[in-house]
Amino acid sequence: MSSTLIVMLGGALGAAMRYHLSRSATHWLSGGLLAGWPAATLLVNVSGSLAMGVLVGWLHRHGPAEPWRLLLGVGLLGGFTTFSAFSLETIGLIQSDRWLAAFVYIGLSVFLSLAGLLAGMNLVRAL
Repeated sequence: MSSTLIVMLGGALGAAMRYHLSRSATHWLSGGLLAGWPAATLLVNVSGSLAMGVLVGWLHRHGPAEPWRLLLGVGLLGGFTTFSAFSLETIGLIQSDRWLAAFVYIGLSVFLSLAGLLAGMNLVRAL
């Protein structure tokens, strides 16, 4: 199977996972303090970063496995996480004059995604 087809397969699966997780999270988190706030994208980006950390840690431990890197890292996680939605939602908050919410969203997205990646790598190291 060619590299492109491997990436496409992973990307399709990742996009479907993102769609279903985002729909579920939007339903679960739609009330209270999180109403109107892009919590679903934050959840996807943080969990995707954690998964990327696990994958990177696994590949580092077991040696480079290009088909797995392409399928899971480039395809699945590339289709699952995207900062294009993050950017659009941040600008939406700013254009709605919700500056504080935008800055909190930016800070949490960056900090928790980096922390998730590090936690995933450390999880694999600990095993």
